This record gives sequence, structure tokens and C-alpha cells, in this order.
Amino acid sequence: MYMKINRLLNLLMLPVLLLSGFVNAQAQNKDVKEGIWRGVFKVGELDVPFNFEVKKKQGNELVLTAINGDRRDDFNAKYITPDSLLVTLNTFEAGLFAKIENDGSLSGVHKSLVPGAGRVIPFTAKAGQSYRFVEPGKEVKPSADISGKWLVKIKGDKPTADRVAVFEQKGNKLNGIILSITGDSRELQGNVQGDEFILSGFTGSGPSYVKGKIIDGKTIEGAIGAGATPTKFSGTKDDNAALADAYALTFLKPGYDKLDFTFPDLNGNQVSLSDEKYKGKVVIIELLGTWCPNCIDQVQFMAPWYKENKHLGVEAIGLAFEAKDDLEFAKKTLTKLKNRYDIQYDLLFAGKADKEVVAQKLVALKEFLAFPTTIIVGRDGKVKEIHTGFSGKGTGQFYDDYVKKWNADLAKLIAEPLP
Repeated sequence: MYMKINRLLNLLMLPVLLLSGFVNAQAQNKDVKEGIWRGVFKVGELDVPFNFEVKKKQGNELVLTAINGDRRDDFNAKYITPDSLLVTLNTFEAGLFAKIENDGSLSGVHKSLVPGAGRVIPFTAKAGQSYRFVEPGKEVKPSADISGKWLVKIKGDKPTADRVAVFEQKGNKLNGIILSITGDSRELQGNVQGDEFILSGFTGSGPSYVKGKIIDGKTIEGAIGAGATPTKFSGTKDDNAALADAYALTFLKPGYDKLDFTFPDLNGNQVSLSDEKYKGKVVIIELLGTWCPNCIDQVQFMAPWYKENKHLGVEAIGLAFEAKDDLEFAKKTLTKLKNRYDIQYDLLFAGKADKEVVAQKLVALKEFLAFPTTIIVGRDGKVKEIHTGFSGKGTGQFYDDYVKKWNADLAKLIAEPLP
């Protein structure tokens, strides 16, 4: 397999193919079977499976839909040679480069498209397979049903780093999501086999992996991550499990009650929070990055909310910290984000995605913990709230509670008179 992948990489790195999308008109494209597929990422010695569906569009394009529990993510694919595909992964600067083998299977790599980034993850995929980890007929009766909420403690971390896992088990099949103060894992899917459970996920940015053991019906332990140093955890079943208060984690330094910044927009124009446009407005400032899955989830909430409420004297600014400290690179990534989600508020490029860079650029912040972070400024120009992280729709009640509080808080600030 590795020899095939090396040959594929050599082929895919040819600039003429990537820049022009060249297709040999004299050769017929190899067919890709429609329907459900099972892929497997090879992360070190570990197999991390994922499922997707293939549908054909007009012309030479396909749609690959990643399946993770109830979540669906559509990605466009096109032929770059008669037997090779490039699957673009929406706003993430990454792609699946796949060779169509003679038997109809796929082999290739998940590769970062950020210049200078070296992460490459091999994968293979076969059509007609819908299972995740356990083949039909090889199921082992689960020792317990782990459906519900679990308080997850990360070994060696502070209590504020506690996480919450939410599982839904039906027989051997298991769906789940893990929340932390920085965000959530997005939806995961897998199986329970005896006293072990295993979950994986793929929504574009890279594969996710969780493996655990059921000690009894009320205790679990395991590890999160497919790398060489996974994060070890222990968990106890707790219907009242909750994260640390996301509004009580990030603060302004003593003596500060306002923010002050100036950054370029997508046209290179300098935009400042002190500009006339923002005076007397409620201003929502999102610290984000196009590389960040939870940031994308927050944008999917924020973009339509802003369109519905901007007439009420509300403005928003997305402060983007990207994978490269390069304005031209940021223009490309942020334009893609803006167009995909119809973002109608300002997007500014603030620098490289690094916590220390955030601290340097936003000196009023006492401590920066996570992308995304949302800062809410009142009509008087003073910071009213700072929310760390974001829990997406897949977190259920956690997301619903966030939206309820968000709408209530913003309604109060919007109702305040002009200073």
C-alpha cells in the first residue's frame, strides 16, 4: 500500500495537475461506484475507519458525504486524471487525493494544503461496506448500556479541564460526542463489543478516535486521540455532568474594560474597533480560524443570526488567526469561508493561529484559552461578556442552553439606550 501511496503522491504533486485541473480528454474517467463506502485512515499502526456516501453530479464531479451518527458533511470531488480524484474538504485547507484502483477501491492520502505543512495520512476505501468497526455477524454482546451523560476527567489536568461525554447506544452501535471548555469533538460513531467501546469521526479536518473500557455500568476509562500520545481519561456516569462556566474562563486584565485593535480586512483596508461604524452598536467579536472545526460550527450559528438581527443595531467582527501569517493566504481561506456561509459581517486577518500571537495582538486579554472565543461589547464600548469555546448542534441540550442564554443576553444589550 505504501508504494502505491508514494506513487500517488508523486503524481498529485505535479503542479500542472493541481493548477489546471487537467483531464486527459482522450481517456475515459474510471467509474466510482455510487452508494455507501467504508474508508480506513492509517494513523501510525492504528486503523481509524470512516463512512461516506458517493453520489454523481453532472459532468465529471462527484459528491462525497461523510457520515457520523446523524451528522452529514458534503464534499465535492473532481477528476484530476482519469483514475485520480481530488476531494476538497470545504473550508479546511486540506484534501483527499485518491487513486481509483482496478478493482474499484480507492487508495490515497488526506493531505494538508497549507504551504509548508507536512501532515499526510494514508487511507483506503471500499464500496458497499456500511459498518464502522465491527463486521456484521462478528458482534459481541455488550456488557452494559452506556447511554447518557458521563463526567470525564483527564488525568493530570485541573478540574476546569473536565469534559462531558454524551453517548447513545443501541445494541452494539454507539454514537457519541465529547465536550470540553474549548469546544466539542463533533459527532462520533462506533461500536460496543463486550466491555470495550470504540468511536471514530471524520468531518474534514482529520480523523478523530476514542477507545475505552467499561469497568462497570457506572465507570469507564480510555484514551482520546489516534496519535502516539493519546489523552487518557476516566469517566463516571452523571446525569448532571456539566462543563466549567464558559463565561468565567477568559477575562480582561485589571484596569481594562475595552478592547482596542486594528487589522486588515479581505481587501487590505485597515479596520478598527474604534471606527464610526461600530460606535453605539452592540459588537460581537469572534476569535476564529478556518482550520478550526468548532469555529466553523460557531460561524454556522453566527452568520444567520447576524443577518436576522443586524437591523437592531448589532455589528460583528470575525478576527481570524490562520495557519500562515500571510495576508494573501488568509484572503483565500477567509473568502472561501465568507462565500460558503454567506457571512455579511467584517472578517479581519489578525495573524498566525497561536495563543501567544493572540496575547500580543489583543493586549487587554488576561489569558486566551481557545479558538473560538466570543467577546461581546455593549453600546458603551465596554466588554460585557467573554465566552470560551463553542458547543455545536450535535451536543443537544448544551447547544440549546447556549442559544437560549445567547438570545436573552443579546436582547438585553440591544435594548440598552445609546450612550
